[in-house]
Amino acid sequence: MPSLASVSKIDFPFKVDQQKVKQYAKELFAPSFPQVERMMSAFDNTEIKTRNFCKPLDYYSTLHTFQEHNAEYIKVSLEYSVKAIEECISSAQINKNEITDIIFISTTGLSTPSLDALIINEMKLNQNISRTPIFGLGCAGGVAGFSKASILAKANPDAVVLLVTVELCSLTFLRNDFSKSNFIGSSLFADGVAACIITGDNHTNKTKNAITFLATQSKLYYDTLDVMGWEFLDKGFKVLFSQDIPTIISENIRNDVDSFLEKHQLTLSDIKNFIFHPGGKKVLTAYEEALSVEGDFLKNTREVMKDYGNMSSVTVLYVLERFFSQGYEEGYGLMLSMGPGFSSEMLLLKMNKN
Repeated sequence: MPSLASVSKIDFPFKVDQQKVKQYAKELFAPSFPQVERMMSAFDNTEIKTRNFCKPLDYYSTLHTFQEHNAEYIKVSLEYSVKAIEECISSAQINKNEITDIIFISTTGLSTPSLDALIINEMKLNQNISRTPIFGLGCAGGVAGFSKASILAKANPDAVVLLVTVELCSLTFLRNDFSKSNFIGSSLFADGVAACIITGDNHTNKTKNAITFLATQSKLYYDTLDVMGWEFLDKGFKVLFSQDIPTIISENIRNDVDSFLEKHQLTLSDIKNFIFHPGGKKVLTAYEEALSVEGDFLKNTREVMKDYGNMSSVTVLYVLERFFSQGYEEGYGLMLSMGPGFSSEMLLLKMNKN
């Protein structure tokens, strides 16, 4: 079965304390947003301590056009994708010319040619790499990308699949948007870049970890298209998300997980490692209450949220990296994230040690 050879993440040089962001947002919103004082507690309720930002905090106080933001998105995405990939290749102990496929996931900027083409050109990777750029999956993109990479590696035992996820949420911040959703977004979202290498059966895993892909499931919830996403404006991307998200999770996630595991003759008690995208504090609470797993089963998820913020699709791969580098319990693992659509993505993993 396809196996995870390596995973890497980026710590930007501009990580900022949440309390500093809170004060900054207050000063920014106060002149035009009368509700700002009443809503400042939103920053504390996230339980985030630091945020991963791709630019210095002062950058966000200046008005930028969508063209300017998007140019920064392309520049920063390329620079840090290359860094994450180089670390991933080194950790996997492979040659860059062995890469057969690249999947690029992002929903926070636009580029044609797509970023995967820019990466191949910058790194002088094999010119015959099969490319799959994917836009629009939002927070679900990390698990969906891992799933698609694993399916490619399953179909081709010689495959070496490079998965790259980039979300620069801070570059979508609209300086003069005083809506509640933009304010909440400013308390929650951050930036991240991660890379994974997933190999087919004909490659020997040279790491101490043996994380293999078993199965995947996607689900789109009917009539929830307006729950999460972007509204595309002349000035840029306007974030949309509904307060109904925790309710949708509470009402559906237990049955979704149980039915997925049942297809593979498993139950929730068989899962030893929970690799979940955090979403936010209310989303984590919804998971905990609906799944009722004993112990602190979302510890790594909460720690990543606390240290980095919500980095959309990238976040779950930071959680995976934490399991990969800091250890996990041998047995089954479940990756899960929710995203626009409204949708869910799940992955079943076998997590042993070589």
